[in-house]
Amino acid sequence: MSYTINDAEFRRFSALIYDIAGITLTDAKKMLLTGRLSKRLIALGIPNYTQYFKYVTDDAHVDELQFMVDLLTTNETYFFREPQHFDYLKTIIPSALRQGQVYRVWSAAASIGAEAYTIAMLLADKLGIDGTWEILGTDISNSVLEQAQKGHYRMAESEKIPREYLKKYCLKGKGPQEGTFLIDRRLRQHTRFEPLNLNVEGMRKVGDFDVIFLRNVLIYFDIPTKQRVVANVIPNLKIGGYFIIGHAESLNGITDVLTQVEPTVYRRL
Repeated sequence: MSYTINDAEFRRFSALIYDIAGITLTDAKKMLLTGRLSKRLIALGIPNYTQYFKYVTDDAHVDELQFMVDLLTTNETYFFREPQHFDYLKTIIPSALRQGQVYRVWSAAASIGAEAYTIAMLLADKLGIDGTWEILGTDISNSVLEQAQKGHYRMAESEKIPREYLKKYCLKGKGPQEGTFLIDRRLRQHTRFEPLNLNVEGMRKVGDFDVIFLRNVLIYFDIPTKQRVVANVIPNLKIGGYFIIGHAESLNGITDVLTQVEPTVYRRL
């Protein structure tokens, strides 16, 4: 069976995902939406997108609504993406910490955990694998967070990890796990993941962080949503802390709380 979506149906789904996640789906994303959702219609035996919309917006099917959000909000990610940011992070990680001090970093759109574990490797290298540092990874998608928590990846995803880090912090799968690698348990013990929607009004505070990564997320939002998301995130950044966005992004006109110190690096002074 071929599933096609008409303009009215597409607008309903676009409005729904905007209300939930703040993501704007333009007409150019129609093929992406149908490509990701058509398998759900097949699996559930639902004949068209109008019926599927009614299904996911029925309070009896909140699990399917979450599954739909997972499908439409999962974006590309990989280890050591935009490496200049990690080179910069190396320069601002303190060489030592005062007794009782914990260095905290937040990966605010963590996806499958590649960014969070990239940061973990750098912190382990600078502060020691048993040092006092913590990483929080959050995402709106439960399914990607499940993979992040496991820290288990296909070997092909190790391509950008420096060889020395791959040897020190990753375990190569053997036997039935051949072709995969596992993030070292000690790094995983420093790293926790939890679901969080950055787009909700009055988002709860999740901690006090020395560095926050919010990369390649704002490009999916309109101006009001960008302003709301950044306003939600900033209270979690310590005074003097660093806020890092993607190379295709800018905070111009979004906030006046942060001071730009590099093209995509800001600081709360």
